[in-house]
Amino acid sequence: MVNEPRARPDARALIGTVLDPGTWTSWDEPPVDTAPPGSEYAEELAAARAKTGYDEAVITGSGLLGGRRVAVVACEFSFLAGSIGVAAADRLVRAIERATAEGLPLLAAPASGGTRMQEGALAFIQMVKITAAVSAHRAARLPYVVYLRHPTTGGVFASWGSLGHVTAAEPGAMIGFLGPRVFESLYGYAFPEGVQVAENLFAHGLVDAVVSAEDAREIAIRALSVLCPAEPAALPAEPEESRADVGAWQAIMSSRRDDRPGVRTLLRCAASDVTPLHGTGAGENDPGLLLALARFGGAPAVVLGQDRRSQRAGMPLGPAGLRVARRGMHLAAELGLPLVTVIDTAGAALSKAAEEGGLAGEIARSLADLVMLDAPTVCLLLGEGAGGAALALLPADRVLCAQHAWLSPLPPEGASAILYRTVDFAPEIAAAQGVRAADLKRDGIVDRVIPESPDAAYEQEAFCERVARALEYEITGLLAQDPAARLATRLARYRNLGSVQPG
Repeated sequence: MVNEPRARPDARALIGTVLDPGTWTSWDEPPVDTAPPGSEYAEELAAARAKTGYDEAVITGSGLLGGRRVAVVACEFSFLAGSIGVAAADRLVRAIERATAEGLPLLAAPASGGTRMQEGALAFIQMVKITAAVSAHRAARLPYVVYLRHPTTGGVFASWGSLGHVTAAEPGAMIGFLGPRVFESLYGYAFPEGVQVAENLFAHGLVDAVVSAEDAREIAIRALSVLCPAEPAALPAEPEESRADVGAWQAIMSSRRDDRPGVRTLLRCAASDVTPLHGTGAGENDPGLLLALARFGGAPAVVLGQDRRSQRAGMPLGPAGLRVARRGMHLAAELGLPLVTVIDTAGAALSKAAEEGGLAGEIARSLADLVMLDAPTVCLLLGEGAGGAALALLPADRVLCAQHAWLSPLPPEGASAILYRTVDFAPEIAAAQGVRAADLKRDGIVDRVIPESPDAAYEQEAFCERVARALEYEITGLLAQDPAARLATRLARYRNLGSVQPG
């Protein structure tokens, strides 16, 4: 059962909960009424103002969030169902444009039935200018964080409610395109229960979290600490590098240990301000691919990593996982944030669903997006690195490799089966193919090998901290580079790998 909106905080109470106490400053001016004097609509507006204490369905302003100044736009559902007409849209657009001009992150908290029916087509078309204002704010590389409240439907959900870099939702909130009452009136039967509920949207990768207002504050603080990074710090001390000689088959066996740390362990042990993001934002999710915002030391990053735990539980990386990864790539590019990709996969899903879902095409698009990405990129080969699923996350400005990580077109058993019709020659194939960290560095595929002392499984926290120091070092160095020169160097690197020189 979805709670009624009156049981939830109104716009002012929500702002008081989310922002630092006593820091709210309203940006609102009295709205210009569009209702003809004496009309039924004019009477509805007057009654709504008298009853609610609000002068329109939205309020806007600025305040501090964890000490950081932010702009806020919030709907008030009690005012004509939070509907958006010309005056509300003008107020929203002015606030969004001011946030852009002042370089402020924007927090939006919609709660609306959509377009204001009393104003018809002219109100309906206002969603275009609100969307344009949000798009211009994002184009200025400013973060846009959305908290969907109960209820958010119609044109509001189909425009500025669905454009967040990070999107959370109120527990139990009804969120959907078409209101259930309208659906039943049009079609004569009830809309299926449980579909337009925040928790169902989360399950389908449409929102990143379902949280209370109090928790939304903490999520926003953490997210903005990464999305609004400070100036790059001084380059930290160069981390130690492994010079140990590890056999290829030994490395492969170590990488497959169940107790080897993966990307989740790395974030838990050695990152800060971690904010998990969930799904593609377009109705898909894949447990095999983790997407998050995080900091490694003082270095911010969008992190997308293959999750060994989920893949080993029978959920290999599929095309939806790569679409989640591409969401992370686009987020990094749009905000100019460093991107860290983490490779740890025994291979992509081999199934009818993966083929029909466009797995090969998603690998190609991931490669194309990543190699041309307008953001600093670091790849971390953390464990297994088999096939196209690994290649899709590889091209980066800098590539780090754990001592027992590896990279191969196929698992060695698969290569052995192709060449000898048996898996028995897998160890020899691994040695011959140059898949281990030392070989990858020799061939220019890897830039730095992170030591394991003697195996990451035996020293999980120490190993993860070592990885984090290496990531911080590489990210900080890349942030100091000219972006155009950085991209040119990346392209030259991959153009020249393995090239045979004439003469």
